[in-house]
Amino acid sequence: MIWDIAYIIIYAVYIYTICATIFFMLVENRNPVKSIAWIMVLVFLPIIGFLCYIFVGRKFRKRHVISKRSLLINKKSNTIDLTELPNLELTDDQRSIATLAFRNSDAALHENNDVKIFTQAEELYDNIVEDLKKAKHHIHMEYYIFLADKIGQRIMDVLKEKAREGVIVRVIIDDVGSWQLKKKKIKELRETGIEIQSFLEVGLPYINSRVNYRNHRKIIVVDGLVGYTGGFNIADRYVEGLKWGTWRDTHIRLEGSAVLGLQKNFLMDWFFVKRELIEDSSYYPAQEKKGDCLAQIVISGPDMVWESVMQIFTKAFMEAKRRIYIESPYFLPPESLITALQTAALSGIDVRLILPRKSDAKVTLYSTYSYIDQMLKAGIRVFLYEPGFIHSKIVVTDDIAIIGSANMDFRSFEQNFELNAIMYNNQVAEQMTEIFLDDENNSKEITREAWATRRISQKILESLSRLLSPLL
Repeated sequence: MIWDIAYIIIYAVYIYTICATIFFMLVENRNPVKSIAWIMVLVFLPIIGFLCYIFVGRKFRKRHVISKRSLLINKKSNTIDLTELPNLELTDDQRSIATLAFRNSDAALHENNDVKIFTQAEELYDNIVEDLKKAKHHIHMEYYIFLADKIGQRIMDVLKEKAREGVIVRVIIDDVGSWQLKKKKIKELRETGIEIQSFLEVGLPYINSRVNYRNHRKIIVVDGLVGYTGGFNIADRYVEGLKWGTWRDTHIRLEGSAVLGLQKNFLMDWFFVKRELIEDSSYYPAQEKKGDCLAQIVISGPDMVWESVMQIFTKAFMEAKRRIYIESPYFLPPESLITALQTAALSGIDVRLILPRKSDAKVTLYSTYSYIDQMLKAGIRVFLYEPGFIHSKIVVTDDIAIIGSANMDFRSFEQNFELNAIMYNNQVAEQMTEIFLDDENNSKEITREAWATRRISQKILESLSRLLSPLL
């Protein structure tokens, strides 16, 4: 009798909790697709669904669990503000995108930049090590994944050497992405003089409120003069690949005033993790003219008012006149991006999409596949990359090239801290296009007829995974 009463009370409390959770979720006026997805998870996977919602489902963009950064650094060396845009040699479409990026993420426009593009991990890491060894004043690094394997140890050894020489070395790692970096290794780095901080640690009591908000940015700044960003992290897998294939990624090396954009955003994140405000002008040295590329460094994250990267992608697709080429390892776009891509293709614009045939995340892959039919129906050419896993995150629209950490999915647009570089330069756009076409040659194009003949079991998996796409 007592156990029956206890069971009834526990069941009633649980039902009340689920109903209250659904009520408050509806009151938040979320995207209805995401709300429906979470309601289904809560109803059909009661205990697991509720735990998932507690850890990754709650929305904090308008709350203060993730406190807004009070820091705003505006160093003017070789940067261009909004009032100067009419005087630049930009097309109307480029000027419109640059204005949006300035307003939604305070992204200054930087001139006189040289851009070098990397698609091979070995070459990239060799260049990074060479630049790190040349550091005289400071090294700043920020990575989602930074492991102490062969590649990671090689870079750590250089960092320790430079720290012993008196160079200031600051490192930010994501607490979840770099969970394999042992506390012992972090202590070892600190003992050599390296300042290393974890971003939003998820240990108790913060695990439920922080685990869903990850720093996915990739930044290196050396003496304020050389910078790197893109899709590569620091780990052996980027060189050695996976058991079933190579790892394909893209990164860029910057020289010129755009490095100040990387610097600004690293120091904002440093303030976020350390509460140390660094404003010394030595971190913003005068920049020589290195090239002709105009660039913006755009960030997004749950601490910002706007979903800036998604807005910029949407605007770029809407403004395109000739081509839209996209590479993304995870393709789970919101309706606004789907409509923009379909509209562009139906308007006669050459729209192409390279996706992975195989992935490191099965559910995400099947969810990605569920969007292919919508793309094909509008005349978008879709290619599946064959040699291995394509982790590259590049977009080319006409004479604009975009590269960075953001995937084409809900998590990158709404929950992760991301960083992308927008480059307004025909030469860089053509180089990115050549890279895209080379990847296309290593991919198999999917026709609508062939895609319709795939197995029923795969279609079911795609449909089920699609229901979870707003939550992934």
